[in-house]
Amino acid sequence: MEHLLNNQVRDIEISGIRKFYNMISNYKDVISLTIGQPDFKTPEHIKEATKIAIDNNKTVYTHNAGLIELRSAISKFVKTNYSLDYNPNDEIIVTSGASEAIYIALKTIINPGDEVIIPAPCYPGYEPVVKLCGGVVKHVNISNTNFKLTKELLEQNITYATKCIIIPFPSNPTGQCMKYDELKSIVNFIKDKNIFILSDEIYSELTFDGLHHSIAQFDEVKNKTIIINGLSKSHSMTGFRIGFTLAPSYITKHMIKVHQYLCTCATSTSQYAALEALTNGINDPIEMKEEYKKRRDYVYDRLIKMGLDTVKPNGAFYIFPSIKKFNLSSFDFALKLLESKKVAVVPGSAFSEHGEGYIRISYAYSMDELTEALDRLEEFIAEIEV
Repeated sequence: MEHLLNNQVRDIEISGIRKFYNMISNYKDVISLTIGQPDFKTPEHIKEATKIAIDNNKTVYTHNAGLIELRSAISKFVKTNYSLDYNPNDEIIVTSGASEAIYIALKTIINPGDEVIIPAPCYPGYEPVVKLCGGVVKHVNISNTNFKLTKELLEQNITYATKCIIIPFPSNPTGQCMKYDELKSIVNFIKDKNIFILSDEIYSELTFDGLHHSIAQFDEVKNKTIIINGLSKSHSMTGFRIGFTLAPSYITKHMIKVHQYLCTCATSTSQYAALEALTNGINDPIEMKEEYKKRRDYVYDRLIKMGLDTVKPNGAFYIFPSIKKFNLSSFDFALKLLESKKVAVVPGSAFSEHGEGYIRISYAYSMDELTEALDRLEEFIAEIEV
């Protein structure tokens, strides 16, 4: 009977990140640097707000788009931090994590056969959703442009069928960010084209050197841009599953329909936790960001001393060193490292064919774990170079 199932569902695969992560369960005493899970605990005041919501029976359906108080807090948050203006009444939807936000956005704008440009190496969660929507994925190789999307690359890859460009910065897996002038160049090129922009800014609060810039800051393209953001990474709230979309009302009024039939509304108690995070916890990410920056510097310096060609990341909590010189596939390199040194990283091939030749290391782990893992990695490299 399996052959009778939906072809689009049968043809997609589990994320390469999760595949490798799941392999770890077969090994003992492994130091895993695989998952993008902040190692900080959710701030106590946010947990307390959740408990209060439960005790006060705030456990019923909310407005489909989310609590108006929360949407207002989101509106104020993006205005204060990124100079973005979005009306909480009809331009913001609270979603069950950023993953759902990506789904409802793409489902709303993609028709069968539409092309979606995705800079790659890229987060593996975009491609399956595009395919489930009947769209066509077009990976654009950014490994030769410092892992950044450029106007020139878009010029080479946009076709009559292009419906959407995904702008995923700060990036998973590379940690790269886009500067204002770099975004401006892209804006000038696409401003007159009938192409939507999906700007995934889930790591916006974890930008280390300089400010995060959103492409929606440019009036020329704001009217065709959908921003994805959330609290999983900024406030260490992955399990609360709170994301949000920010988009013009003419798009939002259709996204809300997909959202409604998919999940009705985001979890009520998580919404109250999110409200606390974006009011009394607005500065919570600062301490986390400073610690991630210290780890970034440490991991980068260690990798460079090991002789690995590595672009220094400026955001998120990932680093993406090249292992091309060892003449091993990224999967074989990661597997041998796991088997011989009990250290787990993610093969670059998990992030599209353009990630081959790299590995992703997450530094959302303690300094003790990072130190021991990198010591083992250094030993491994010394052995395979012999």
